[in-house]
Amino acid sequence: MAEEDHFLYALSSNNAWAGYKAHQNPQFFPKLASGQSPKILWLGCSDSRCPETTILGLQPGDVFVHRNIANIISPTDINTSAVIEYAVAHLKVKHVVLVGHTACGGAAASLSDNRVGGVLDTWLTPLKAVRYANLEELNAIKDDKARATRIAELNVEAGVKVLMANMTIQDAIQERGLEVHGCLFDIGCGKIKDLGFGTKGRHGFGINGTDEIVRGKHAQLVFRGGNASMAVRP
Repeated sequence: MAEEDHFLYALSSNNAWAGYKAHQNPQFFPKLASGQSPKILWLGCSDSRCPETTILGLQPGDVFVHRNIANIISPTDINTSAVIEYAVAHLKVKHVVLVGHTACGGAAASLSDNRVGGVLDTWLTPLKAVRYANLEELNAIKDDKARATRIAELNVEAGVKVLMANMTIQDAIQERGLEVHGCLFDIGCGKIKDLGFGTKGRHGFGINGTDEIVRGKHAQLVFRGGNASMAVRP
């Protein structure tokens, strides 16, 4: 496909998808247009390989989303804070899920002393701080990919701590049992792993244990357990 054809192909694909969905369920789009009531706030990376709704096997309207480079959660970032406040205080989501991923370019960049350039160096400063706070552990990991995965996990842990200190989230935890989860998406196998950070640890999003086949709300088979591709349904 020629480079200039990608956008036209995307428009054509959208037209086909919209037609299929409307034929499959004539009320699908009218219902979407009437409002939203997502149960999950997904805070993830902007990486093109991490499309949250696809990963979770869900549909438009199921997940409220904020993504940025390397899924960094900074208490001074008004963009992230606005998304959290709207999703938690107004949409009343039940789960806030911070998701890092393997093969993350931002994670790899933070492990190097080389400059990326421009605003990216400033943006990655919190991740660099995570690196320096865990320098001994990270330097002991000789495999580059494993080291990048480990700092991605540490970045999620640091982000969850920021989320747990957020006043809007604290209020929702106390008032209605909001749950906060820290996870890692493995691009190499397509599965989400619960890292055990947040309000319920490993008993929250991404339950570990005996595999159990369950049927999702959109007639897709998903799996609960250690080999789960999705472990929570709203």
